[in-house]
Amino acid sequence: MSTDTTFAALGVPSSLVAVLDDLGITTPTPIQAATLPDSVAGRDVLGRGRTGSGKTYAFLLPLLTRLSQSGRRPQARRPRALVLAPTRELATQIEASMAPLARALGLSSQTVFGGVGQNPQVQGLRKGVDVVVACPGRLEDLMQQGHVFLDAVEITILDEADHMADLGFLPGVRRIMDKTPRDGQRLLFSATLDGAINVLVKQFLTNPVTHQADSAQSPVSTMSHHVLHVDNGAHLPVIVDLAAAPGRKVVFTRTKHRAKKLAKQLNASGVPAVELHGNLSQGARTRNMDDFHSGRAQTLVATDIAARGIHVDDVALVIHADPPVEHKAYLHRSGRTARAGNAGTVVTMMLDEQVRDVRDLTRKAGIRPTTTRVAPGHPLLEELAPGERSFAGALVREEARPGARAGAAAGESSGRGRGRGRGRGRGAQSAEGAAAGGARGTGRSGGRGRGRSGAGTSESRPDSRPDSRPDSTAGSRSGASRSGARRSGAPSGQGRQGGQGGSGRSGGSGRRGGSTTVYSTSSGGSAAAFSAGTRAGSRRSR
Repeated sequence: MSTDTTFAALGVPSSLVAVLDDLGITTPTPIQAATLPDSVAGRDVLGRGRTGSGKTYAFLLPLLTRLSQSGRRPQARRPRALVLAPTRELATQIEASMAPLARALGLSSQTVFGGVGQNPQVQGLRKGVDVVVACPGRLEDLMQQGHVFLDAVEITILDEADHMADLGFLPGVRRIMDKTPRDGQRLLFSATLDGAINVLVKQFLTNPVTHQADSAQSPVSTMSHHVLHVDNGAHLPVIVDLAAAPGRKVVFTRTKHRAKKLAKQLNASGVPAVELHGNLSQGARTRNMDDFHSGRAQTLVATDIAARGIHVDDVALVIHADPPVEHKAYLHRSGRTARAGNAGTVVTMMLDEQVRDVRDLTRKAGIRPTTTRVAPGHPLLEELAPGERSFAGALVREEARPGARAGAAAGESSGRGRGRGRGRGRGAQSAEGAAAGGARGTGRSGGRGRGRSGAGTSESRPDSRPDSRPDSTAGSRSGASRSGARRSGAPSGQGRQGGQGGSGRSGGSGRRGGSTTVYSTSSGGSAAAFSAGTRAGSRRSR
């Protein structure tokens, strides 16, 4: 690419060039320079570029340019363009990147993905939008319910197509693509082009122009790779040492359980960290990513859910706490650093029993890492993660107002529980309803009793269902306890179960299943006090 290549010379309108200038984006990346002339001209394009190569703008710029030039207006439930992404985080990121560009052209957009209530998405589609950025699962749900039709789509884009294949989304993607007009433009972007992707290309792209900006295995020149050979007892201390250095770090684990545990261990050691994995609700994932973006937590502990498409500026260090199973996962994980020409370091932790696996992994990934046996205090750790180590304290949640802990604990309680108490009572009001509605509750302990709550779960995540109802419905049912409140005429939400005891209030947060909380850094934080993505008091009531 010549040094005088500009976005304007590649066919990008001046209004979008001005927005890019304001964002500090002035020179096209290789994948952008290669694909923009063909995609702006309306051809089907197959683009391959490693993660961090600038693929998002490579398809957003021609997408918005062509929509602004076609002159059509969006219709209710019939978007003009569709962008398919494999994960909620990537869909959100695409929307965020598109927003200032679309605003400059007077175009509208709507994200569509699961893990949150569908009503806002349905309302947005009903108004009519130019671009829908969607994950396949929720989009198919809304199509089946008649909330969205794809017969007016002019441009369809598949981002991270290889990741969709890895996640098993291709059958749904094919069903969705079948509903788009055959004569529409289609762009497919992927980090690799293998057999599964070729099936999509042959079925849905017409005479596509293929652009490969780099080799599928080409290591980034500004990225250094190291393997740290450690004993079992040194594994965690070495990770803590690296994570305590200044700057953003992403630590990858193989399992959700391991990510949660390692985040707790880091916080217990005084290193603020948040977690990202599939067991978190969408709200928790968003909050944790916001804290990582803002710098409140400089370490993100994640499963491979974060290896694709998540862009956070200035990630200086990627740590593979658990070596990935395959080389493609290694490349995608590592791509969280050394983005857009910046330098970055990748560290793989290796135990004695993992030597052969790590050797095979790096060979297939096309890299030659520096392997060093280390222990806590080894001088290489300071070289890999320069700067003074800080153990400021765990990132913990503080209640926003008195009583929030009680409300959160109630929201997390299980649907049925046995307890000590005289008499036998059944509470029709759900524990979630008590927390959400701010109901008062009095209880007396002693004796033996049994009670039920109507809707509580051990990990309350109402936004994990596509059809979550509004928050107020959880507590709208009768809150009277059969053992006391109904007989005495007490207000809904109050009941007596006999014996000695006291009374307490659950502070109403207005949110279903928990309290409104804020993060703070506390030097007294412990592993037990921290659970990123869950509300305060999330331990199951015993």
